[in-house]
Amino acid sequence: MGNTLLEALNVRVIGSGEKFLVLAHGLGTDQSAWQRIIPYFRPSYRIILYDLVFAGSVNPDLFDFRKYTSLEAYVDDLLAILDALKVDRCAYVGHSLSAMIGILASIRRPELFTKLILIGASPRFLNDEDYHGGYELSEIERVFTAMEANYEAWVSGFAPLAVGADVPEAVREFSRTLFNMRPDISLFVSRTVFNSDLRGVLGLVKVPCCIIQTAKDVSVPVSVAAYLKRHLGWPEHGGKFEH
Repeated sequence: MGNTLLEALNVRVIGSGEKFLVLAHGLGTDQSAWQRIIPYFRPSYRIILYDLVFAGSVNPDLFDFRKYTSLEAYVDDLLAILDALKVDRCAYVGHSLSAMIGILASIRRPELFTKLILIGASPRFLNDEDYHGGYELSEIERVFTAMEANYEAWVSGFAPLAVGADVPEAVREFSRTLFNMRPDISLFVSRTVFNSDLRGVLGLVKVPCCIIQTAKDVSVPVSVAAYLKRHLGWPEHGGKFEH
C-alpha cells in the first residue's frame, strides 16, 4: 500500500538536509503552492511534498466518497506516507485544512512531530454561541449552492477574494488549481471541512506549535488564531502566535 499511495499522491522528497520537513497544502491547491519557498529550505531539510487526495493533480477516481467523510481519513494518508518513507521525526507545516490534519496527526502520534507550523488554521468555521468562526450556517449554504450551480463562476469570484485581487499572479495560480479539482469533489471536501469542529481536541496537542495568521483572511478571522493559542495543549496555554 505504501508505495502505491506515494505514487498516487505524487509524493516527492527533495533537499539535502538531515531533518525532515513536511509541507502540506490546503483546500483548492496542490503541492505547487510551496514552489516559491522551497529554495529557502532545500539546503537545510529533506522536504516531503505531497498532494492531498482531492487535489486536481491526483486521479479523481482515487477519491473515495465513503472514506473521506472526516479529516481522520486525511490523517491516515499523512501517517501512511511518513511510515512508507520511514520518517521517525519531522517538522510539519500545514496550511488551512492541512493545519488541522497536522493537529490531529500529532495527537495520534506525538512522537513523530518536532513542531507544527499552522498557517491559517481553523478548528471550526461556523459561528457558535461564544465562538466567532467567521461564518453563519446560512452563509455557508449560499457558498455551497453557488459552487453547485456554476463552479467556474464561483471560482472566478472566490479566487481574487481569497488571495487578494491586488496580486494577479496569485489569483491566476489559485484559480488554476481550483479549476483542476473536479467540482463534485471540491464541493464534498468543502462540506466536510465546514462541518468539522475540532475545538474539543485542541487541548490534547502536546507538540510545540507556531500559529501563523494573515491579517486579511476571507475564511479565518484573527480571533480564531487567538482562540487556537488559548486552547492548544502546548505549552500550558497554547502555541506561539504570529500575524
